[in-house]
Amino acid sequence: MRLSLRARLTLWAALATVLAALLVSGGIYLTMRQLLYLSEKEQLLSSVLIVQSRVEREVDRAGGAESLRWVWLDLSQIASENVQTQNLDLRLVSQVGEQWFYNQTVHFPQGLQLDLPVNLYQLRGQDKMIAVRELRTSGPPLMLTVMTDTGSLGQANKAFRRAFWTLLPLALVLALVLGWTVSGRLLAPVRQLEVAAREVGESGDLRRPLPLTEQGDELGLLARALQGTFGQLAQAREREQDFARAAAHDLRSPLAALTARVQGSLSRPRSAERYRQDLQEIGTDLERLSDLTTHLLLLSRDPSSVSRQPVALPPLAADAVDRARELDELADVDLQVAPSGRVLWTEGDPVLLGQAVWNLVVNAMRYGAGAPVLVQLERVGEEAHISVQDEGPGVSPEVLAQLGQPFYRPDASRQGQAAGGGHGLGLALAQRAAEVHGGRLELTSVEGAGFTARLVLPVHPAPATGHD
Repeated sequence: MRLSLRARLTLWAALATVLAALLVSGGIYLTMRQLLYLSEKEQLLSSVLIVQSRVEREVDRAGGAESLRWVWLDLSQIASENVQTQNLDLRLVSQVGEQWFYNQTVHFPQGLQLDLPVNLYQLRGQDKMIAVRELRTSGPPLMLTVMTDTGSLGQANKAFRRAFWTLLPLALVLALVLGWTVSGRLLAPVRQLEVAAREVGESGDLRRPLPLTEQGDELGLLARALQGTFGQLAQAREREQDFARAAAHDLRSPLAALTARVQGSLSRPRSAERYRQDLQEIGTDLERLSDLTTHLLLLSRDPSSVSRQPVALPPLAADAVDRARELDELADVDLQVAPSGRVLWTEGDPVLLGQAVWNLVVNAMRYGAGAPVLVQLERVGEEAHISVQDEGPGVSPEVLAQLGQPFYRPDASRQGQAAGGGHGLGLALAQRAAEVHGGRLELTSVEGAGFTARLVLPVHPAPATGHD
């Protein structure tokens, strides 16, 4: 079973608390132990100096180390002469030939080796510290061993462990409680955002305001990102709805006309010539339906499904102009290729790009009021510009701002459609083709002074097997 985010945050907080407690307590323990050890060491060394001077004096009085009278010295009495040294245990050791002689206090531990070199020792497993010094006396070497009880170290260790194992569970419980409470407070805005997002999904109102968008923290960034995403989805849905309504409207008109012509032709007997005329009109309606369907399919293509191959732009533009001229042999359409555009390549779908250029030329022929149309191809930096310019009446700024939207046609365009106009998809298709190829469509016009549509595409190097 996967834990909730709140439970995971609580456990991580508890784990962090335990680790912090271990680190802090470990540091305190080591520091305290080191300080106590240094304190005991300094105290022992100070006591050794006091005892050593007294023992040396008593040994000298007894005749020196060679007399062996020191063996009967009362070391306990010597240690008890000073408050600082009264709790010490002492031992004197000397080696004469192969024989060892020693004298020690009652409580000095038995079994401690006699030949310890001069140094300071901490007995393992015992709260004892010993110091070995050589006395400055005549005769053979006489070693003084001073032992002190370091029970304070052991007591401090026990007290620390007892406090640690008592406080650690309390700290863990406190961390769990605080972690659960704090994580709940931190996640409350997330739950609030979750509820708001669910309500947006259930209501379908993608433009509904979300909470927390005014905050400047990460939750505010998340809320604003969701608000922006919902807004984009709302725009996409509205465009799809408008697109579907407009497509249904534009498909219904030619279908209704086609149905009326067929029903009219079948309603009564007609002459062969009249049937031929009806069939020609039906063929015209079918061509309009075919063009409209082709445009809709091209406009709805997924960018990832667009083929990518090297495309030579001069022949593509020339072919589009030739196909446009076939619609009206009297149309004044001219193609002009600048020196920079004679060897110009891009990468993309030749069918989609050719249809886009053809639509721009046909749009200029249809709405340019019979004025000359000039198609120019040139290179500007790392971009290829295919400009289609007419000297017609142009459009107003209000109309220009809406051109390129699917199925948008100003009144003049709709009047033109009655005489064989389009469906309001030509510029939308060109703009879509430019976008999926990493380019753009630029529209400029001055009312009464012509109209220019410029298809801008990125330039790609010519293939190795390209034209000479």
